[in-house]
Amino acid sequence: MTFRKLTPKEITFLESRDCTASDWNDIEVHPEFNPKNIRKVSFSGNIKIGKTDGTFTFSGGLKKTAGLRNVSIHNCELGDNVLIENVQNYIANYRIGDNTLIQNLDCLVTDEKSAFGNGTEVAVLNETGGREVMINDKLSAHVAYILALYRHRPELVRHLREMIRFYADKHASEIGTIGDHVKIMNTGFIRNVKIGDNACIEGACRLENGSINSNEYDPVHVGYGVIAEDFILCSGSHVEDGTMLTRCFVGQSCRLGHGYSARDSLFFCNCQGENGEACAIFAGPYTVTHHKSTLLIAGMFSFMNAGSGSNQSNHMYKLGPIHQGIIERGGKTTSDSYVLWPAKIGAFSLIMGRHYRNSDTSNLPFSYLIESKDETILVPGVNLRSVGTIRDAKKFPKRDERKDPNLLDQLNFNLLSPYTIQKMFRAIDILHGLQETCGYTSEYYSYQSCRIKNSSLKKGIDLYHIAIKKFLGNSIISRIKGHPFTSVEALRKQLNPETSDGLGEWLDIAGLIAPKMLIDRLLSDIESGKVNKLKEINHILEEIHRNYYVLEWAWAWDKIQSYYGFKPDTITPEDIIHLVEDWKEAVIKLDKILYQDAEKEFSLSAQTGFGADGNNDEQRLDFEQVRGVFEQNTFVSSILQHIEEKTELGDRLINEMKSLITDIR
Repeated sequence: MTFRKLTPKEITFLESRDCTASDWNDIEVHPEFNPKNIRKVSFSGNIKIGKTDGTFTFSGGLKKTAGLRNVSIHNCELGDNVLIENVQNYIANYRIGDNTLIQNLDCLVTDEKSAFGNGTEVAVLNETGGREVMINDKLSAHVAYILALYRHRPELVRHLREMIRFYADKHASEIGTIGDHVKIMNTGFIRNVKIGDNACIEGACRLENGSINSNEYDPVHVGYGVIAEDFILCSGSHVEDGTMLTRCFVGQSCRLGHGYSARDSLFFCNCQGENGEACAIFAGPYTVTHHKSTLLIAGMFSFMNAGSGSNQSNHMYKLGPIHQGIIERGGKTTSDSYVLWPAKIGAFSLIMGRHYRNSDTSNLPFSYLIESKDETILVPGVNLRSVGTIRDAKKFPKRDERKDPNLLDQLNFNLLSPYTIQKMFRAIDILHGLQETCGYTSEYYSYQSCRIKNSSLKKGIDLYHIAIKKFLGNSIISRIKGHPFTSVEALRKQLNPETSDGLGEWLDIAGLIAPKMLIDRLLSDIESGKVNKLKEINHILEEIHRNYYVLEWAWAWDKIQSYYGFKPDTITPEDIIHLVEDWKEAVIKLDKILYQDAEKEFSLSAQTGFGADGNNDEQRLDFEQVRGVFEQNTFVSSILQHIEEKTELGDRLINEMKSLITDIR
């Protein structure tokens, strides 16, 4: 856009409106500039002003015309139709976009060359340092995971830090930017903060050295009383109501509010934090904490719900806060739970009570950890039969609030995956090993500072086998359904995987479930310099995620062969029938267990407290008005429908295999 100098007539008019300038020649304006909407403005430095004839409509219907009123502006470029009024101190060194509103502000300044939060080191997991993650606009949960946990590969960490440092230096500037359609109202001090399009900041107290990466697809909202230093807020995030952040990364569509306090912490997409406190945590996707008495400290979490009063200790009063812990994906803590770090809790486990011993249950997923007489009682696999676990797995995809087309975190929501199933295989070996070592009739077994009852061990083995059969059946059915086979050779060809990249161990890289083989390949390419840009890393991780089901089948087919004793070149339709029968039995059995668990939510004991001041009939009616009727509950209905659909699917595939056998004969 071309700008022009002010005319003498315009200068005279502005001076008559109580405007001043250190040098009127330093001011350039849009060719259609109209000075009538400028009053009581002090200009200094180089100034550019766009058109000032737009209109802003406020809540309640009040309208105001764009322009500048009661403000000191130094060295700024203002877009078209900007409204700035009532700035207590001044605005300096900013490029402000079109249709932006700034009203009732204390101060907005870029006072040095700044990377706007990029490159800030967050001492995650270990408060005393050693696992720092350099935050940046492009940071994904997966890259942060590698930076924090792969310290045993110093060359890898060095290369990643160099990439981030390069990105930070590239985007550093002495001029801050505020995007188009931004609203900043009733706000205090803003220093060295970059603000993206469509952001809304209202009532914030102080924002320093950060980036608010809002955009038109998913705006960011920063609300009243917020204080943030050395931070990055990603698209769709809402930080409200007195939240205090120091050295924090807030991922896409996170919600922090009601006085939440966080220091040296990373929050990735769809996290929620209210009332409580976080210190040095790696909050992977969907980490949720709502309670005032909850402290999360020096831990790694994802798809996790923290109950009220949940707490951890990261030191033993000797060498300071040096310990850390991991609660793998899907963990839950009940009210007043406590875990002494270091500890590692298996995926989709429930922690009840207070646990003072350093346990590692990572190879026993879907377990309960229950406090009893200061001991940890471990109940393996029991969470597989909890209706709450299945409900959580279904609700996560529905609660993904990200609208930005550029997703930073690649999320796999599958409850059963190579990651969790491989752990179940290990769990079965561990539990059988305990039986062989301690005897099949022992009342209790000891494992990783936990005690396991004999009956719990046996049930755990059974539950793990059910889940394995369900997963392997799901995989092979997905592979063959919709493919009419005319020969056994065609069946075997379809079962043959397209790749071997899915073989071996699988990892959960903070929400991304992927083969270790591919992650190691990427990390080696980073170390060698073959991959040297953050954008390229994110693209490769996105590609791995996109190919999940192709990779999953390579792993599942290998496990099917070892679990059932099948061979690729000799597998028959009869073998498929046997596997599908196993799958159907496992699915129906697990669904019936879930149905029985859901039924408990509608029992007489669950109705306690309903029907105040009434008799039993009124209690029941009150309960039904609030909670509904068991048979009509949507989740209960979905279980029954699932049984029906899967039975039909299994029978159809079995009949197809029987037809193939007949055709061959």
